[in-house]
Amino acid sequence: MDWLIIVFILLFLIAPLKWLKPNPRQKRQQALRNQVSKQGVNIKMEKPPLHHFKGTMPAYRWRYPHDQPGPDFLLVRDSHASEALEPYYAGWRWRIAPLRPLPETAVEPLKALLERLPQDALVVQSSPHTLTLWWWESQTAERFSTYLPEFQQLHQSLQGCADQPSKKPLANPGQPSRRY
Repeated sequence: MDWLIIVFILLFLIAPLKWLKPNPRQKRQQALRNQVSKQGVNIKMEKPPLHHFKGTMPAYRWRYPHDQPGPDFLLVRDSHASEALEPYYAGWRWRIAPLRPLPETAVEPLKALLERLPQDALVVQSSPHTLTLWWWESQTAERFSTYLPEFQQLHQSLQGCADQPSKKPLANPGQPSRRY
């Protein structure tokens, strides 16, 4: 009887350690995040730009250079978009369309990505600061790495295509300019 009590106490103490061990899905997501972050992608858990969404989801971000901001647009997958939104391509709708047409060098990689992205990719967003993919990380690092060249090409093509011109400080005409 004493041995049974000792075994029960040991199991009671070891059980919480099992809960701390990552499950296979968590291991796959961590490998994915490590691999992608080595490619220069920032990953954060944030609230996505979806209506009536509670909680957070992973956002994969490619930063634009400070002196070459990107355009503003927001594409949402049909399954999470209103019928009132303008359709764009391959089951995606504009929630915020760009003010100016996207450059031709960006249209092809964007359309290729929209066709290939997994069903759990819900939002593709560009702001002056970043290009962002909001998705649930359903794939492995090896599979997601096949999208990286198209994301990098799209990112390169959108740099410097801001909707608003950058604001540079005005020189005072009464003062000579200083050079350092």
